Parts: sequence; structure tokens; C-alpha cells
Amino acid sequence: MQKLTKIVATISDRHCEPDFLSSLHQAGMDVVRINTAHQNPEQSLRIVENVRKVSSRIPVMVDTKGPEIRTNSSDEDIEVKTGDLIRMAGDSYINSDPECIRVNYPGFVKQLDAGRQIMIDDGDVALTVQEKHPDYLLCRVENSGVIKPRKSVNLPGSSIDLPALSDKDKEYIDFAISNDISFIAHSFVRSREDVVAIQELLDEHNSQVKIIAKIENQQGVDNINEILDHVHGIMIARGDLAIEVPAERIPGIQHNLIQKCIRRKKSVIVATQMLHSMIENPRPTRAEVSDIATAVFSGTDAVMLSGETAYGKYPLESVQMMTNSLREAESSRSFSLDSEVMPHDNQVSVFLSKTAVRTVQQLNTRAVITDTDTGKTARYLSAFRGRTPIYAQCYAERVMRELAMNYGILADFMDVETSKKEFVRVTLSRLIDEKEIGPEDLVVVLAGNFGKKSGPSFVEVSTATNMLTNHKS
Repeated sequence: MQKLTKIVATISDRHCEPDFLSSLHQAGMDVVRINTAHQNPEQSLRIVENVRKVSSRIPVMVDTKGPEIRTNSSDEDIEVKTGDLIRMAGDSYINSDPECIRVNYPGFVKQLDAGRQIMIDDGDVALTVQEKHPDYLLCRVENSGVIKPRKSVNLPGSSIDLPALSDKDKEYIDFAISNDISFIAHSFVRSREDVVAIQELLDEHNSQVKIIAKIENQQGVDNINEILDHVHGIMIARGDLAIEVPAERIPGIQHNLIQKCIRRKKSVIVATQMLHSMIENPRPTRAEVSDIATAVFSGTDAVMLSGETAYGKYPLESVQMMTNSLREAESSRSFSLDSEVMPHDNQVSVFLSKTAVRTVQQLNTRAVITDTDTGKTARYLSAFRGRTPIYAQCYAERVMRELAMNYGILADFMDVETSKKEFVRVTLSRLIDEKEIGPEDLVVVLAGNFGKKSGPSFVEVSTATNMLTNHKS
């Protein structure tokens, strides 16, 4: 059975050989993610070049750092104990020391008042502001730990006035444009302004790179509707999100964000610690497998592996386990066409897409086939979250790669000059040759007769053999 939910795998330049990438792709990896926080453009380019040696179908997603706060460099790790009082200050150029922890945000002291919490290194060390002074904050250590250089600093409940793009972000946006990258995943998106800043740079170069907003703070959750107006999709980055908001709220937030994306036909990725234990162990915990199933039951487009594939001991096994877990969850997921997909600019497309998916469920057809110039028709079909693969014939390789992120879509590239009028015959012949379907299997075709701007105009249902006969050149 084809896996319908997609897998995003984070790849490091230290382990990105073509043979390795090919094994992950065959095991179920659909999208390659590059975490730029730990790389420079030269290292990232090596990954991109190796991905393209493996397959033209695999899209690359580049993560930008976004408006984040980190601890400054220090000569050594700084050990702290519960109850210690320690100073914290903001300055980009002074190292931290045991007397004062410094961060890379000059306005740090100004933004915080007594009583506010500070979380360092994904919450491994928590501090509470006791006193505010002109040049520093006096903080109480809430739990013993070690404060290391260049680690993340989260300020739950505090709104921080940081620029949307750092110099490194701008460098990687140029990198994405120059190297025909499919997606930019921007970190710590707080409002529409953060993603509009990226889109303006893309527009200056007439770039088709698509923006994925990483939702990892309360501001991003609160402003999700306006953010969705300006992005291709979102990533629910649960690591930082669970520090910024109470951890017990994460499952509900995750479900609600997925439902919003489905209704808006936006891609949605569930990320962080999906199979975290497999960084060190060959098998996952039962809780991790249940976590994957929960994301599937909510209807996510994709799930993401981070350290599991970037530096873990069992990267291939992690992808294989993810694939098996997704298939099992998909086979037991309940199906409903009650929810509406909205908003839309083509009522006929929505109606026919819903009809095609309903036909699949009621007649037990084996496949939905459609062709698409921009990917919109395929995404309409995907939004109804059926149980059958959507074979989308794309007339642009970029669109083929973009659809690799969407639930249920198996996209293929076809030359528009030779195949526009015969995509059904070409697609069915390929699927029969590859034993994806049999000659007597029922298939559904969603297509149009009035040009690409008009969208689909009919749904056709029959056996593959009948379709082949009817669509002979």
C-alpha cells in the first residue's frame, strides 16, 4: 500500500552521500530539509547537489534561523544550581562568564520585567527574573543544569521586538533563489510581517520559492489566519512551541492548526521529536508511534524527522519505522467528507474534486488521476484527505516537487507539448507497467476540456482498460 502522508527528513552535510540519500528516498523520504543554523551555504550546496543526483522528484526545504535569541560564546560551559542568583544581559559582542550570561539581543533587559521566565536550551535550564536593573537582570535559577554557548533562549509570554530577517537569513534566501530551492521554512514566525519580508525579497527576483511558516510561539498561533494568507504552508515546530506555551496545550493546538490548513489548502508539517529515541536506539517508544498516529488521524500532510536522520545512529531505520507507522495509521483512519474546503476561487473545481474523492470511497477505485499546471487541482483533491493515491501529471518539474509535500499526491513530470492531450493514456500505461494498478481496476480521472485557466470540467470513472481504449491517440 502506498504511503499517503509525506516524510520530511533533515540532512546534514556530514552525511549526505548520494547512496545514503537514495536509501532514505526508497524507504519513504519525500522532502529533504537543511537546517541552516548549523551550516554555511557552501556546506548546504553539497547537500542540494547530491539530492539532485538521486532524483529530480525530491524537493529541498531550507530552514532559516528567523528572529531568535541565543546565548553568546563563552570560554567554558557554565554550571548553575537551583537557587543560584545570576545576572543576564544583552550584548552581541561580549562573551558570557559565570558572573553574567549574555545573549545576542541588545534589547534583552528592556523587554523583561520581574517575574518573567527565561528558558535556555529548549528549557533545560529555567530562570525567573528577580530584579530589573538598567544594564542587567538578576535571575534566580529554577533548576540545576549547564548553560552552554550558542544555545536557544525562549521567553514564554513575552513579545520581543526582533527584526524578521537576520543577515544570515538574507544570505540563505539568496541561496534558495540561486539554487532553485522549493521551500524556505522561516523560523519563529510571529505575524504576517515576518513572511511578507521574505516574499518581498522573492518577488524582487521573480522567484517561485514557496514559504513555509514555522509556528513555534504564542504569537504565531494567535496570528495564524493572517499568516496563512501569505504562505504556502506551515510547520508546527513543537519543540520551541512547547516551551513558549504550556506543554499540555500542544496536542490541541496541533489539531486545530492542521484543520485550518486543510480548509485553506495549505501544506502542514508536524515536527519535533517524532522518533526522538531512535537517535540512540534501534526501536521507538510506543508513545512516539502513537504520536505519529495522532498526526495522521488529524490529517497532517507531512511529518518530520530531525536529529533522527541528521546525526542519529539509525537514520534509515527511522525512515522505515516512520513509513510503516504512517501506513498502519492511515489504514485505520476514519474517513469523512463532511468538512468543507475553503476559501476557493473555483467552485466547479471544489465540487468535482469532492465528487472524485467520494467516488473513490464508494466504488473502491484504485487511483485518482489528474493533470495540473500549477498544482491547484491536485491540492483540491488532497484537501479532502481520501484513502487513494492521487497521481498528478505535472507540466513543470517545480510543481512536481512542490506537490511532494502534499498528502496523497504522487506527482510525475510530463512534457506539455507531447502529453497535454494524452496524459490519461500515458499515466495509466505507466501505472500498469509499474504494477501500481491492474488493467481491470477502476480508476477516476479528473480533467478539463477548456484550458488550464478554467480548471477541471469533468470526472470520469471506468476500468483502466476502458480508459486506455477511449484515450488512444
